[in-house]
Amino acid sequence: MPAAVLILALLSLQAPESPAAPPAPDDAECLVCHAEPIDITFADGTARTLTVDPEVPAQSVHGGRVRCVDCHPEAREVPHPERRFASSRQFTLAGSEQCRQCHFADYRRTLDSVHAGAVARGDSTAPVCVDCHGSHDVQPPGQPRTRVAETCAKCHAGVARTYAASVHGEDVAQQIADVPTCTDCHRSHDIGGPAQAGWRSTTPAICGGCHGDAGRMAKYGLSTDVLKTYVEDFHGKTASFRRAAGGAGPEPFVAVCSDCHGTHDVVRADAAASPVLRANLAETCQQCHPAAGARFPDSWLSHYEPSLSHAPGVYAVKLGYRVMIPFVIGGLVLQILLHLWRVAVNR
Repeated sequence: MPAAVLILALLSLQAPESPAAPPAPDDAECLVCHAEPIDITFADGTARTLTVDPEVPAQSVHGGRVRCVDCHPEAREVPHPERRFASSRQFTLAGSEQCRQCHFADYRRTLDSVHAGAVARGDSTAPVCVDCHGSHDVQPPGQPRTRVAETCAKCHAGVARTYAASVHGEDVAQQIADVPTCTDCHRSHDIGGPAQAGWRSTTPAICGGCHGDAGRMAKYGLSTDVLKTYVEDFHGKTASFRRAAGGAGPEPFVAVCSDCHGTHDVVRADAAASPVLRANLAETCQQCHPAAGARFPDSWLSHYEPSLSHAPGVYAVKLGYRVMIPFVIGGLVLQILLHLWRVAVNR
């Protein structure tokens, strides 16, 4: 009996119910305050406004799918707990960390980018998610096509001007989707650049991504032989060996696509200022071969396959070797077989 009484007494002792957490405010509640001017000043004296135009997030790619508190979890509590930041930039860096909640795969790739490397070295001016994509006004990055270069131009204005005047930039301005823009060569989240080890040796592969695509090149009457012939010549062979070796050791100098055609300033091959135009080719070669004379480029077949109409002498030698080498090797094999047959017969 005492045991039963004890059990009943224990059952009657219920833990006091913890107060339910207040519901998170919905977007309309947030905008009651944040649609009005709200200016804050940080410890270093920098200031910014936290005012949000209600139409801006509604028209973004997140509109109707992501709530304010999804990106600002600290705002679930009203009034909001005080958060102290040394500067306006530190506030931006902290806010950008929220993107990884939904976009973790892209966030992980950014950790290998040159931008993340700069932030890790203490460069707080290096771009993070919201610098490229925006905060409340996030839009599809490639719509329109020119948006990518315009975004990169915020930090790389000089390069952007050069690119805009190039054959690629001019065509992108016409909304031609097949033409590369910044992220096609440098990638988007795991952004790379010439300061990275091995970047130079990847140049043929980057250019070949478009210029080796037969379907894409056929639209514009361009030949994919430019990649094939480069890989088969001295420069291309050396670059291929270098890449296969993983870039170990000091990188030997060898011409890659950008050395002859330019990088951001690529122009049409038949343009007057083209570095690969016949009249300008000797000067282009002199970047690597200072003693090169006017006839030096004659030894290079450009991106043409040898034929009866182009470099017939080279074509004849190449054809001769294709005939002579199998003939010589076949003759040696036949001679060996005949000797073996004679040895077997004479036993």
